[in-house]
Amino acid sequence: MIGSLLYLTASRPDIMYSVCLCARFQSCPKESHLSVIKRILRYLKETMDIGLWYPKGDNFELIGYSDADFAGCKVERKSTSGTCHFLGHSLVSWHSKKQNSVALSTAEAEYIAAGLCCAQILWMKQTLNDFNLSFEHVPIKCDNTSAINISKNPVQHSRTKHIEIRHHFLRDHAQKGDITLEFVSTKDQLADIFTKPLSEEQFVDIRKQLGVISP
Repeated sequence: MIGSLLYLTASRPDIMYSVCLCARFQSCPKESHLSVIKRILRYLKETMDIGLWYPKGDNFELIGYSDADFAGCKVERKSTSGTCHFLGHSLVSWHSKKQNSVALSTAEAEYIAAGLCCAQILWMKQTLNDFNLSFEHVPIKCDNTSAINISKNPVQHSRTKHIEIRHHFLRDHAQKGDITLEFVSTKDQLADIFTKPLSEEQFVDIRKQLGVISP
């Protein structure tokens, strides 16, 4: 059942977080996990008329959203990264993943999530170059000012020296001008839907902004 739902996340980003959370317990599921899966299936049954909408003749501005739920995993206390990417107003890529290491602060969790978003943008830029589409200073929307400041500060101080070297490629590409980290308020952070459970009002609002609507 989880395998089928993971396949469905390719066209239904609104179930991405819930399905990926259940997939973590796929090797040793319990009755509670089966109940959650059945709830997702009931949700899908009631929303069979909605899907991703790609408007015709839209612009091709590339933009990314990055968010993290600090220590969201109750088992290992690891954070969850969530990213999504738009070409114009069309959602073309989304991601929800538990981070590999335990973050010691919200800023670190957000910084690692922004690095994941940056890596995807670099791949998308390279792919779009094949279609003669070039992008510079691609914005990544982040709702944590500390993470944004870390990307701009080349000095290793006590708050960042424990962060693995591989995550600092974000700072390198920010200095090169490949991407720019921009602040966005939490209420406008579309990647929230990929990192944590939301209220019904928030969920429906973000789902609509992602372009998951009725035809």
